[in-house]
Amino acid sequence: MSALPPSGSGLPLGSDGYPAAGGVARRPAGDAESMRANRRWWDAAAPAYLAEHGDDLGDADFLWCPEGLREADAGLLGDVRGRRVLELGCGSAPCARWLRREGADVVALDLSAGMLARGAELNRATGIDVPLVQADVGALPIGDGAVDIACSAFGGLPFVADVEGALREVARVLRPGGRFVASVNHPMRWPFPDSPDPEDLQIASSYFDRTPYVETDDEGGTVYVEHHRTVGDWVRAVVGAGLVLEDLVEPEWTPGRTENWGQWSPARGALVPGTLILVCAKRD
Repeated sequence: MSALPPSGSGLPLGSDGYPAAGGVARRPAGDAESMRANRRWWDAAAPAYLAEHGDDLGDADFLWCPEGLREADAGLLGDVRGRRVLELGCGSAPCARWLRREGADVVALDLSAGMLARGAELNRATGIDVPLVQADVGALPIGDGAVDIACSAFGGLPFVADVEGALREVARVLRPGGRFVASVNHPMRWPFPDSPDPEDLQIASSYFDRTPYVETDDEGGTVYVEHHRTVGDWVRAVVGAGLVLEDLVEPEWTPGRTENWGQWSPARGALVPGTLILVCAKRD
């Protein structure tokens, strides 16, 4: 994909460069509302997010999570050489470029035009050209059984209301025996305040409350939505989509890593998990 549309989010930015929230609520939010809000938020947030985390993500590297686990060390996808790979929620597509460099035939998909525009710039800068597609994970523009591997490194899944439908789409595009690996916010993060400080590890809400976290603008319009699922919810969603859950990985903090990433920090990471990685396969 060559020319990508400008973001045109129109969201006011705070002093940190991220969209400024006028209000925060816990309330229901469906698929269409979540998709519209998160597309605009990520379009607006892309420059600030990549300025803050771009060095850690790399231009052609595969970072699974803020704990510092990288695919080069973890090998969760197996041998990708010659495999058809679909990355979901690719952002600026560093993982896809790493996969391409490792010999995969890869397509990278994201909802945000702002992120994909930066991905196109990095394609040119690195000389690693991966196809970039703007699409929703709930309606993948990919044929049935067309890919060997699908992956998502903190991609779209936490922002999708109908995650069961999204996982059915993943299962549809995977060939029999294909592999799907996705990292998501660990459900244990939900009850605690959004702080990297271990002193803030005090329960602030119920782990079992699935009500989405919603940010609004000054006029009450939705600008950001994040959905919560328990560990059991994730397991049932995976199995219900016709996938086999082979492993649940809870990465520990990488020794010597000093990077703070929002709520994730070395001090907090030594005490509680921050990431859950679903390792799945499609039945033959």
